Amino acid sequence: MGVVQVTATVRNLADPDRSWDGLFLVDTGSTDSVVPSEALRGIGLLPRGQRTYELADGRKEIVDVTSAELEFMGEIIGTTICFGPDGVEPILGLTALESVGIEVDPVSQRLKRRPAVRMKRRLSEPILA
Repeated sequence: MGVVQVTATVRNLADPDRSWDGLFLVDTGSTDSVVPSEALRGIGLLPRGQRTYELADGRKEIVDVTSAELEFMGEIIGTTICFGPDGVEPILGLTALESVGIEVDPVSQRLKRRPAVRMKRRLSEPILA
């Protein structure tokens, strides 16, 4: 499959006037999105926790994470953002894509909207214990 990229804006949830725009590599093999640490700190975001991620080569790495607003293709979501190394190419992960009902079309190698965001049950159905 070829390279799919999308322009996205990361915003500080506590101060939405502080934002950063970047060209993100779409990576459906990544759960969360990654942004260079320098960009996140530049808009006032600091680590709020850490998570262990498994890399493509099988190694595990502990990564600083935070919450931020992410806007792309006219959609806005609140999501987990990983602090990547300074200068790293930003990555848009699968969670952000699925949250707004966007997927990669493998034939055209472009992002496309699904007719609806997937949900396992109807909202009016009770949850059975």
